[in-house]
Amino acid sequence: MKKLFSIFALALLSTFAVSCDNNDEVAVVDNTVYAQVKDVTGTFSSSNGYRLTQGLSISNTTVVLVYRNVGAANNPIWQLIPKTYYLDDNIAFPANRELDYNFDFTTVDVEIRTEANFDQATQMTSAERSSFLMNQTFRIVLIPGIAGKTSNPVDHNDYNAVIKFYNINDSNVIKTKLN
Repeated sequence: MKKLFSIFALALLSTFAVSCDNNDEVAVVDNTVYAQVKDVTGTFSSSNGYRLTQGLSISNTTVVLVYRNVGAANNPIWQLIPKTYYLDDNIAFPANRELDYNFDFTTVDVEIRTEANFDQATQMTSAERSSFLMNQTFRIVLIPGIAGKTSNPVDHNDYNAVIKFYNINDSNVIKTKLN
């Protein structure tokens, strides 16, 4: 009888352990590596090939998201890149100018760049250069490989939703000036 009770108790405990659900809409990440954010600020120019490069040390399963600050320095609004801007037509410049922000990453760095269907060095107004190329701040969000799947995926376009979903503390961000 004692043996039967022990087997029954073990079976009951196993059922509860296997059926537990962690469906609390927060992603579970590897406890040895934490999600983090880094800010980089730099100016795109012909001398740097319209590229900003930030060193990293991440695993090949890390998810990398890059956001551009389109708000004020003291009131940031983070916009996910890649992003295309259609610049106003100007009599002195070609029509239908498009400026793209894009990025690539490896396990050792992330490269943020602008690409355009026009010459960025000579076919932008000073206001456009100031708005799109000079002193641009980007937030790099590094998310370790996710353990398991979630039923409610997060909208990566919404920076605040990403921070909440992955339980990232962005109150003390590492800031780097690239040039």
